[in-house]
Order: sequence, then C-alpha cells, then structure tokens
Amino acid sequence: MPSIHFAELRRRIPIGRVLELVSFRPVRHSGAELRGPCPIHRAPSPRSRSFAANLEKNIFRCFHCGAQGNVLDLWAAIHKTDVYRAAVSLCERLGMELPEKTQMQR
Repeated sequence: MPSIHFAELRRRIPIGRVLELVSFRPVRHSGAELRGPCPIHRAPSPRSRSFAANLEKNIFRCFHCGAQGNVLDLWAAIHKTDVYRAAVSLCERLGMELPEKTQMQR
C-alpha cells in the first residue's frame, strides 16, 4: 500500500466539492459557512440545520451526531470506511492522482 500524503490531499480537495458529490443542499449559507441536513446520519428533515461546513477552513461538524473533521473525515464517515480507503475512493471518484509521500517526507 502506498503511503498517502494526507495533508496534501486535504489541501487539494475543497469540502464544497465533496458536498456536491453527495448532493448536499444547504438550508442556509452565510459567508463561508453552509448549514443543512447532515449527509452522514441522513437527517430526516430537509430543513434541518444540524450540519455545518466551513468552505474556507475546509472543515465540518454535525451538532446532532457529533461527527466533525476535515474533507477526508467527511468522505470516510459518509461511506463508513477508514480514512485511507476514503482517500483512495475519493481520488478515484474525482479522477485525480493519489498524492504519495516521498522517502524524505516519511
């Protein structure tokens, strides 16, 4: 298994792109923050605002299920997998190369 450069991958993939992939529809948009139903626990109401994503900081948090983190954590939680597999599948889905760590970075 290749050694993934996770920091580089988080830098390259905007959380907004991941939210588009999972068809997230915000209920409220204020500056860099989106609020809406959680794509992880699938909030039953389309008007729910329990999920917040900050497009500038590239982070998210659900105030209902407690999930929080970065773009890779979000993809992993939605697909119920670990971060390594999430990184691989997200790169495949986006058609981008998986950034690998060099010997110097390890």
